[in-house]
Amino acid sequence: MLAETRLRRLLLLAGPGAIDENIDMPKAAESALTTEAAEPDYRFTLANERTFLAWQRTSLGLLAAGLGALHFLTGDSDAAIGYILGGGLGVLATATSIGGLSHWYRSDKAIRDGAPLPASPLPVVLTAALAVVGVAVVVAVLVTVA
Repeated sequence: MLAETRLRRLLLLAGPGAIDENIDMPKAAESALTTEAAEPDYRFTLANERTFLAWQRTSLGLLAAGLGALHFLTGDSDAAIGYILGGGLGVLATATSIGGLSHWYRSDKAIRDGAPLPASPLPVVLTAALAVVGVAVVVAVLVTVA
């Protein structure tokens, strides 16, 4: 299985016309090089796409929260808190969007190659960042009330 996967990758890298007709090779190897990779089950591809879209929705929600922080928390004398939270949420939204695209691409490649799906660090990073933002919001509220 591993040898077939490597042959398919070599074929994809080499492109059409890369097989020299003058070279003697076993029929099994020749057929492995000349056949195109089969399309994966469309359900896996569509599930991967739905996951990608969920990451993009999360990114849009974070971006909306960042804009809300900029709009509602920058009018007082403690405007720095609003700028820090809004900017941090904007950065987190951008990272989530790019991370979702990266995860979609790596998962799609694994599905097409018949390889195990890659693990993503994105949920852990997003959870940690949102925990930090949550603590910052609580501190901002306590500072504002006091």
